[in-house]
Amino acid sequence: MSRSEEQGEVPAGGSLAHRVPDLGGLELLLAVARLGSLGGAARELGITQPAASSRIRSMERQLGVALVDRSPRGSRLTDAGALVTDWARRIVEAAEAFDVGAQALRDRRDSRLRVAASMTIAEYLLPGWLLALRAQRPDTAVSLHAGNSTVVAERLLSDEADVGFVEGLTVPTGLDSVVIAHDRLIVVTAPGHPWARRRRSLAAEELASTPLILREKGSGTRQVLDAALGGLARPLIELSSTTAVKAAAVSGAGPAVLSELAVGEELAMRRLVRVPVQGVALARDLRAVWPTGHRPTGPARDLLSLTRG
Repeated sequence: MSRSEEQGEVPAGGSLAHRVPDLGGLELLLAVARLGSLGGAARELGITQPAASSRIRSMERQLGVALVDRSPRGSRLTDAGALVTDWARRIVEAAEAFDVGAQALRDRRDSRLRVAASMTIAEYLLPGWLLALRAQRPDTAVSLHAGNSTVVAERLLSDEADVGFVEGLTVPTGLDSVVIAHDRLIVVTAPGHPWARRRRSLAAEELASTPLILREKGSGTRQVLDAALGGLARPLIELSSTTAVKAAAVSGAGPAVLSELAVGEELAMRRLVRVPVQGVALARDLRAVWPTGHRPTGPARDLLSLTRG
């Protein structure tokens, strides 16, 4: 220990955090001043009396002055302690104002949730997740923008969404992600189409050479299919939503490639028929995404936890 420390002197300089007592210590000092008892102050703050004594001694060493005189009749502030208490009161009041402001920011953040999602997730998964979120956070207003994966990325990067969901093979540049589910694309057609009666699986070459009802470029569904067929998918019609693609296929316009999530009811009712395919990789991950380095907080974090439940 240095000579200055032995004499209770505090070296100048260094971080302010090392020279100024923490809020817990200042609150304790204020309680001692108000109650006139170290034991009473300890009880009010929910700590033991030995812990309170230790904290006072630590502040005295940190400041280099005696703050409290202890006696069988109670605890009395020294002259230096009374002065430090006046300063402490202002610091604690400022900290309380800081806390109120921070809570207001959290309340404003928690009052709304902006979600951007690619079409399949928006139509077939998000409604259930948002219902569960409403049970947890009934006062949070939720807005949902559905678009393709490219649009989702644009909204996140321009701060127009708090969290997003995409279906493609890759994570858009500038975003972090986590896999929340797995999906598979399947080939479907109306019962009257010749493919509905075939017994052999479609090969990649035949699928690539046949005009198909497809999602637009930029969608996760199209990205997976183009990658599986080496960019050779031929559009019969390009449509901007899963629902539109499905309706066109049901009408008999031609075969389509859709998520398994989207066609369960149509397959069960025989409005669409699944066509077996071989040699084509149509599995994909579904991901939650957010701007790099800004992991979701508040309602967005809660929604993310529900997707993985």
